[in-house]
Amino acid sequence: MDILTLFVVVPVLTVFVLMISKGIKQHRVVALIGFSIQTLMSFNLIYQYLQERAAGNHSIMVFTRDIMWFSPMNIHYAIGVDGISVLMILLTSIIVLTGIFISWKVDDLPKEFFISLIVLASGVFGFFISVDLFTLFVFYEIAVIPMFLLIGIWGTGPREYAAMKLTLMLMGASALLLVGILGVYFNSNADGGALSFNIFEISKVHIPVSAQKLFFPFLFVGFAVIGALFPFHTWSPDGHASAPTAVSMLHAGVLMKLGGYGIFRVAMFVMPEGAKYWANFFLVLVIIGILYGALAAIKQKDLKYINAYSSVSHLGLVLLALLMMNDIAWKGAMLQSLSHGFITALSFALIGVIYGRTHTRIITKMRGLLNVIPIAGALYVIAGMANLGLPGFSGFVAEMNIFVGAFQHTDTFHRVITILAVSSIVVTAVYILRVVGMILMGPTTPEFKNLPKIAWYEKTGTFILVLFIVLIGIFPFWWGGIISDSVIPFIQNLH
Repeated sequence: MDILTLFVVVPVLTVFVLMISKGIKQHRVVALIGFSIQTLMSFNLIYQYLQERAAGNHSIMVFTRDIMWFSPMNIHYAIGVDGISVLMILLTSIIVLTGIFISWKVDDLPKEFFISLIVLASGVFGFFISVDLFTLFVFYEIAVIPMFLLIGIWGTGPREYAAMKLTLMLMGASALLLVGILGVYFNSNADGGALSFNIFEISKVHIPVSAQKLFFPFLFVGFAVIGALFPFHTWSPDGHASAPTAVSMLHAGVLMKLGGYGIFRVAMFVMPEGAKYWANFFLVLVIIGILYGALAAIKQKDLKYINAYSSVSHLGLVLLALLMMNDIAWKGAMLQSLSHGFITALSFALIGVIYGRTHTRIITKMRGLLNVIPIAGALYVIAGMANLGLPGFSGFVAEMNIFVGAFQHTDTFHRVITILAVSSIVVTAVYILRVVGMILMGPTTPEFKNLPKIAWYEKTGTFILVLFIVLIGIFPFWWGGIISDSVIPFIQNLH
C-alpha cells in the first residue's frame, strides 16, 4: 500500500479497533495509539518528501497514484502531495493527537466521540492528498458531516441550534462547490480532449474565460464559507461556542483550513482568469471580515466567542493573501494557515482547561487565575502573544509574509486594503491584552482560589502545540522553504 493511502486506512483501522474495544480506558488508549501512529507517519512523510526533493524529483506532486474509480465520468482515485500538503497533514495529525489528550476525561459516550473525531480527521487527510476534484469533494463531505454529531451530542449551550446552523451553511456551501466543480468538469474538454476531474490535467486546458468568470465564484465561495468569508461566517462563532474543546481545536485548527487550501489548490489554479476578474470584489468582502472579526472580538465576553471571532479575522488574512496573487503573499497564506492552526488549537485547549475548573467562560467573572493555575495562565499568555504576532512566534512570520506580499501591489486600491489589514493587528493586541489582563492578573476571585492544577494530559497536549508555535517562529526559513517550492508552479499558472 502506498504511503499516502495509509493516511486514510490507519484512521479507518483505528475506528474499527475502537468499535470492538471495551471500557473507557481502552477507548482512550486505542485513540491515542492510533493517532500517535498517524503523527509518526506524518513526520516520516515530511522526511520522505524532503528525500525525494533532494534526489532531484521536481514534479509538482510526489508519491502520486492514479486508479480508475468510475470510468463513465473519468473519476479517479488520484492522489499526490507537495510541500504544502505534507505540512497540512502534519498539522492535522498533531491537532487531533493533542485533542485526544485534552479530551482524556470525556466520559459521555467516549467510544462514539473518538470515532466521530477520527472519521472527521480521515476526511481531512483524504482532502489534502486528493488531486481529483470529485474524490476531493467526497473527502470534504466526510470531513464536514461528523461536525453535526460532535457538536449536537457532545456540545454545550444551544448545541442543537449551533450544529444545525453549521451543517446547513456548510451544506449550502457544498452545493455551490459542487456546481463549481461540475462547471469545471464540463469545460475541461475545451481543447478537444476528454472530460476530466484531475486538477493538473484541467490546468493545462484553456477553459473559456466566460466559463471561468461564471464558475469561479461558485468554487471560491464554496470553499471560502468554511474559511469564514464575510458575510457567511456566522456559523463559526456559534459552532465554536457550543463545540466540545477537542472539536473546537479541530474545527478552527484544521477544518477551517480546507477553505484556503481548496481556493489555492483548485479555484485559482484551474481558473486563473476567473480569479483575476473577481479578485477585487472578494477583496472587499475579505477586508470587511478581517476588521469585523477583530472588532467583534473586542465586544465579546465569552472566551470561546473571542477566540472564534479572532479566527474569522486571522483566516481572513489567508484569503487576503491568496487574492493578492503573488508568491510572497501565497507563501504567507500557507504559513498563516499552519500557524493559526497551532495557535487557535492551543487557545481553545486552554479555554477548555479554564472552563473545566471555573465552569464559566465569561471574562468578567474571572480574575487572578495566574495565581492559582500558573502553568495554564502562562500558556494562555504565550497563545495570546503568538496570536497578536509577537516576533519569535509563528504568527509574526506568517503575517509579515502576507503584508510584504500585499504591499507589492502599488495601486491605491490594494494599498488601502493592505493598510486596513495591517490595522487589524492593533485591534488584535487590544482584545488579547484586555483578556489577559482581566482573567489572569490582579487578586484572585474568591471562589476560584483553590482550583485543581493542570493535569498531565492537559500539559502534554498544550506543550506540544507551544513547541510547534515556537519552532515555526524560530526556524521560519525551513518551513517557508518547503512552502515556497510548492507555491511556484501555482503562481506560474496565473501568468
